Amino acid sequence: MIKLIASDMDGTLLDGDSKVPEETFELIHALHEKGVRFVASSGRRYDTLRWFFGPVADEMDYVASLGTQVYADGRLLDREVFSTIAVMRLFETAQLFDCVHLALYDATHTYLLDDQSSYIRELDKDLPNAERLFDPPSPDVSIIKAAVCCELPEQLMDMAYVLERELSEWFTFLPSGSRWIDVVPRHVNKATGLEQVLRYWGIDRSEVVAFGDSMNDYAMLRYVGHPYVMENARYAVRQIGQRVIGCNTDNAVQATMREILEGLETR
Repeated sequence: MIKLIASDMDGTLLDGDSKVPEETFELIHALHEKGVRFVASSGRRYDTLRWFFGPVADEMDYVASLGTQVYADGRLLDREVFSTIAVMRLFETAQLFDCVHLALYDATHTYLLDDQSSYIRELDKDLPNAERLFDPPSPDVSIIKAAVCCELPEQLMDMAYVLERELSEWFTFLPSGSRWIDVVPRHVNKATGLEQVLRYWGIDRSEVVAFGDSMNDYAMLRYVGHPYVMENARYAVRQIGQRVIGCNTDNAVQATMREILEGLETR
């Protein structure tokens, strides 16, 4: 019996234009009526996710900012904040390499630690209210998310390795897209966020389907009982999938959600 569905956004739930296909809202509502929770699990921040899901935003839960913002039933379950010393270590290490550019985020702003022209905008990297800084923001600013932009795609894996080597005591580094590396506190990821949602609702992870395509979905997919991965997923992610569905551009997640809904209706 499936009681909860969790889905990544970019490359998974969203279509090729980085939009939520219209049928998604109907499916989330219908599943909610059947007692099945839907969770958006993403690197995007909570307010951004609510904007994406406007018509059904109050009928679902959120693991936002890669697990640093967790909401269920409209309640804040957790908010992880980067420590000041950890942010400074990250900033100082990024300065050693001229090919990487650090971005820090609080709940509503983006802080760019390099010239804005250095940052490649991708579909999964929104940079709202961007502010150029020469040093990290003051300790009274609550940093909930960080990312590193690499100038060239061929630098991505090298820099992810180097940053992990230098800062593994503090952070985990997850390649995302072709030029970005997501940065999360060592003990935080989509799985830890989802675990809190399941605890809130009293749902066992064996009763959960999760959809994903990238390395920042890996922990979540390994955690749930039914990991469904995209055909367009990274190789390592496809290897751990219970089932490989179609591509996000074909609305494969929505088709699978409809299968689950139809299965519930025949019970």
